[in-house]
This record gives sequence, structure tokens and C-alpha cells, in this order.
Amino acid sequence: MKTILSRKLIACVLLGLYPVLGSAAALAQSCSSQSGVSIQVLGSGGPIADDGRASSGYLVWRDGKARVLVDLGGGAILRFAQSGASFSDLDAIVLTHLHADHSAGLPALLKSGYFANRSRSLALAGPAAGGNKNVHFPSLDEYLASMLQTGSGAYQYLDGYLSGKGGMPLLKLTTVANDLGERAAVEVEGARGGIYIEAMAVSHGPVPALAYRIEVDDRVVVFAGDQDGRTDAFVDFAQAADLLVLHMPIPETAGSGARALHAPPSSLGEIAAEAKAKRVLLSHFMARSLADLPGNAALVESVFAAQVDVAEDLSCFSLD
Repeated sequence: MKTILSRKLIACVLLGLYPVLGSAAALAQSCSSQSGVSIQVLGSGGPIADDGRASSGYLVWRDGKARVLVDLGGGAILRFAQSGASFSDLDAIVLTHLHADHSAGLPALLKSGYFANRSRSLALAGPAAGGNKNVHFPSLDEYLASMLQTGSGAYQYLDGYLSGKGGMPLLKLTTVANDLGERAAVEVEGARGGIYIEAMAVSHGPVPALAYRIEVDDRVVVFAGDQDGRTDAFVDFAQAADLLVLHMPIPETAGSGARALHAPPSSLGEIAAEAKAKRVLLSHFMARSLADLPGNAALVESVFAAQVDVAEDLSCFSLD
């Protein structure tokens, strides 16, 4: 099957009106009423507020309950509410990396979650520290301490998430080492059956970054996260995924600087084909890749012969 693009989407792209696609009223679809496993896009946009989309975020639903949250960039917390998801139902939050467009919404969600009357712990996974001589990225532990730690955190009134006090659920942290291609299981304590999460460190320039393989019952979804396509072991990690979520923020014509962080569309198609994924979902767009979205998606499907879908905020994809 070829790329699934709504007539409205094609028309908007061709007319240069793609920002209107962020309208929740136009795009909202309910995963909460579906049985089985489904994936909902909370944010399909990038880091610049010029694409009419929330930044990166996804939900993994099982039998009408949101069980895993993958990333929460700017604007995605609004989409979380619009999706009908409940903080109390979440078994895990996993962050691919600590760029703002993937993680800035976390403290807002934790504040909202304070009112959810949740008592059981919540798994939270993310990368270890890293970077280069020009930029440093904290570990997941350091990132949380900078926000929540008593005495120094920017939002230390939420420190109960680190101590389990004050009526807040304790965050159970899994910090994944920045060793490219290495896998690590994410501990999901108290999950209500049927969920297994594995992380892999992938190459995203100097940024410590992770991909996630999430198995729910007999379905597998792989979130590639932001990566430059140079992690050879990722193909095995994503092997035979029922759905492979690939980020496409750059066009094929992008220069070496952009390609040092992100894989171009043709490389995304090659990765999906080598992984023998059953279906691909393209997401995390920027204005430069949206400018010719049909053309960039066509480059993916020129290499990958199976179904290619294009994400919109709040769109829902069943894996059953």
C-alpha cells in the first residue's frame, strides 16, 4: 500500500497551508474507545513554533487505557488532555532525549498528575549524561534533580515525585547508558500485565539519545526517536515491528549539518526496509520537511514497499 495522505493534507501542503493541520477539532481521533493496542500521536511537529503542531509526543494505548507515554515536548500536554488519557493509567514515561521539543512538557504533566490521586509508582526512563566539548546534556537523574530536588530544584514543590511523600507517586528511574547499540530493559514496576519496554542508545550527533521497543501483548511498536541513521544495530532492534515510528524533520536536500543529527527520507526508507517493519509512521516534521511532505514521503516508500502513514496531531493508529 502506498502513502496514506488525506485529501485535506495534500491540499494544505500544496497550498502552503500546512500549519492549520494542528487543529485539534479537525484531527482528534479517539484511541480510548478502541480495544487492543493502538498508538496515538500527541505531537507531530518539531522545535520551532511555525508548523501548527505540538512538539514530539506519543501514547501507547491498550484496551482503551493510555499505558506508555513516549516524549512530551511543547504543546503535547494539551494533546494529552484532548486524547482523553489519564495520568493514573500510565505505567511508564520514556524520554528519547532531553532536547526541549521532547521533554519540556514533563514538569507540567507532573504538576497536573498531582491532582490525579495516584498512589502507585511510575516508571520513568531516559538517557545518561553526554555531549561534547561544546555542549553538555545532563543524565535523566540530573535533569529531574534540577527541577524537583528539595532546596535547589526549579519546581521543588513537586519534590514528592522523588521521595514519594506529599501524596505524589514515586518516580522509578531507569537511566540508560550512552553506549551506541547497547540495549537495556526499562523496569516497569507494577505494570498491569502485557508490557515490556527495551531501550537502545542511538546516534543523534553529540546528543545522548534513545530508541524504544515496546511490546504490548503480541504487538511491537518501535520509536526510533531522533537519530542520524548511523546506528547499525538499530535495524535488529526494530526487526519485524508492527509499527516503526520514524522522525522526518529534514528533507532529502538537507546539508551535512542537519544530516549529522537526522537521517534524510531515503535513509529512513532503507532502515525500515532492512528492519522488515510491517508499517511505518512518519512524524516529527519541521517546516523544511513539510514544504514537500508528499515528495519526502514518496522517497521513503520508494525504498520501503509496505504501508507508510503520515502523522498528524491526535491521529490514532490501531495495531490490531
